Amino acid sequence: MLIDAASLWYRAHYGLPSSIKSPSGARSGAIRGFFDGLATLSRRFSPTGMVCCLEGNWRPQWRLDLLPTYKAERATEDGAEDTPEGLDAQVAAIEALLPALGVATASHPEYEADDVIATLAARTAEPVLVVTGDRDLFQLVDDELDRKVVYLARGISKAEVFDAAAVATKFGVDPGHYVDFAILRGDPSDGLPGVKGIGAKTAVSLVNTYGGISGIRAAAAEDDTDVPERQRKAIEDAADYLDRALKVSTVADDVDLPPIDAELPTAPTEPAKVAAITAEWGIGSALKRFGEAIV
Repeated sequence: MLIDAASLWYRAHYGLPSSIKSPSGARSGAIRGFFDGLATLSRRFSPTGMVCCLEGNWRPQWRLDLLPTYKAERATEDGAEDTPEGLDAQVAAIEALLPALGVATASHPEYEADDVIATLAARTAEPVLVVTGDRDLFQLVDDELDRKVVYLARGISKAEVFDAAAVATKFGVDPGHYVDFAILRGDPSDGLPGVKGIGAKTAVSLVNTYGGISGIRAAAAEDDTDVPERQRKAIEDAADYLDRALKVSTVADDVDLPPIDAELPTAPTEPAKVAAITAEWGIGSALKRFGEAIV
């Protein structure tokens, strides 16, 4: 089980009431909900291993160089990530607790958690469950390799499992062409403007007819093309955007990561640290539920 950790703690933060507080009066719902979420996922799917993948860089410079609008709506004026008040301290506690508990984590300073997940998935021949609320990771779904996405959009307790058929049913395209579809249609949350005049239905039709952006562009360039004139011109006008957006939106699966031991812990590796953080945040019950779920 490869977990997009930020997806989990954001949903915990927004899904639990602000009245959940630490002994000092600080909000602690994100921490409690995060570990309760891990417990829920563990009970439901019985993973043989788990890696919580972290945002080494939520908005890498190399992606910004390609597409300056990338994730612009989520950035503050100084370029930092705009996070809800009180969440940063809870994230720091989660990131300290995971290794102290013995739960594997992985990150890279020049890549996003999505890239780390893609790399770890590419490394293993075992079945993989990717836990995320990020639509971009539907591109990793692969029935032949037994890779599925556990999608958190409706919350952790109502997470939906997506195989290739489920992706096709929801979006109209197979997982291997999800990126092409998203780039054509656009995705405001990621700062992808899309191709002018091409909405979701047209994007689905183009992708399924011509086999992705490369096929669409090749068809549009033919002298006797059957691509409608308005769409052909829009695609030609967007050539530079399409080149850059493909590189931005396709997850990197070759991130330089050290070997990761994904084995589930049987006991904390740093019990004193776990005890100190537990006392500070008042999360003993949540950690107990998590520990019981992974046994």
